[in-house]
Amino acid sequence: MSCAADQTRLPARRGIGRALLADPLGAAGFALVAVFLVMALLAPWIAPYDPVAIDVKAKFRPPSVAHWAGTDHLGRDLLSRIIWGARLALGIATTSVGIAGALGLVLGLVAGYGARWLDGLLVLVFDSMSSLPMIFFALAVITVLGPGTATLVLVIVLVSFPAYGRLIRTQTLALAGADFILAERAMGARPGRILFRHLLPNVVGPLVILICMDIPVVIMLEAGLGYLNLGVRPPAPSWGNILSDGYTSLRQAPHVIIVAGIPLVLATLGFTFLGEGLRDVLDPRGAGRRRP
Repeated sequence: MSCAADQTRLPARRGIGRALLADPLGAAGFALVAVFLVMALLAPWIAPYDPVAIDVKAKFRPPSVAHWAGTDHLGRDLLSRIIWGARLALGIATTSVGIAGALGLVLGLVAGYGARWLDGLLVLVFDSMSSLPMIFFALAVITVLGPGTATLVLVIVLVSFPAYGRLIRTQTLALAGADFILAERAMGARPGRILFRHLLPNVVGPLVILICMDIPVVIMLEAGLGYLNLGVRPPAPSWGNILSDGYTSLRQAPHVIIVAGIPLVLATLGFTFLGEGLRDVLDPRGAGRRRP
C-alpha cells in the first residue's frame, strides 16, 4: 500500500482531533486558540477589574502584583482590557467570517452547479469584489456608515465572501462530473439534494481551513482600524484601541504597547498553526508541501 493511501486513511483511523494533536504545530495552534476562547467566554469571571473603570491616580503603573499587566493613561487595568479585548476580537472575527463563509458557500455551490449565465454573473461579482483593495474599501465604507462594530462586521463580510465563493465554486465544478453525482442525477435526484446532501460534505473541508486561516487576518484588520480610531469605538476594550493608547504614551509607559502587541502575535500564530494543522489533516495529500 502506498504512503499516500496510508496518509489519506489517517484521519479516518485516528480521528481528526487525534491527528491534529499529533502534529506539534497543530497542537500548539489548538492550545493557543483554546486559551483565547477561554479568555473570551469567561471574561466576566476571570478579568480582575472592570475594563472601563477609570482610576487616574493609578495611571501608567508598570506590571505589579495588583496589576499584572500594568495600567494605561486612565488607570485602567490592562490585563482586564486584554481579556475583554479577546472577547471582542474573537466575537467580531467569528461572526464576520461565519456569515461570509455561509454566504460564500451558498453562492459558490450555486455558481458551480447552476446555469451557465448564473455562474458567469456570480463570478463577475466575485471578481469585482476581490479586485477592491481591502483597506481602502474598509475606509470608504466606514467613512460612509461611520465606525462601529456592525460596520466592521459588514466590511469583513463584503471583503471575505468572494474568496470563499470562488473556492467552493472550484470544488463544486471539480465534483460535478464525478460518478456518484452522475448516478444521483440519473436516478432523478433533485438539485437541492445533490447540492446539500452530496456536494456540500465534500467541499466544506477546504472552506473550514480557509476560514481558520482568515481569522487572524480579520483580527489584525480590526486591530488596525481600531488603532486608527475607525473600528470599535472607545472606551470599548479593543486590542486596536489599546495599541493606539500605547503609541501615544510610548515614552511614558512602553509596557502598554508591548502588552497590547503580545495577544495579537499569539492569536495570529495560534490560528495560523491551527489552520496549517487542519490542512494537513483534512487534505493529507498536500501535507508534504508545508514541511520537507
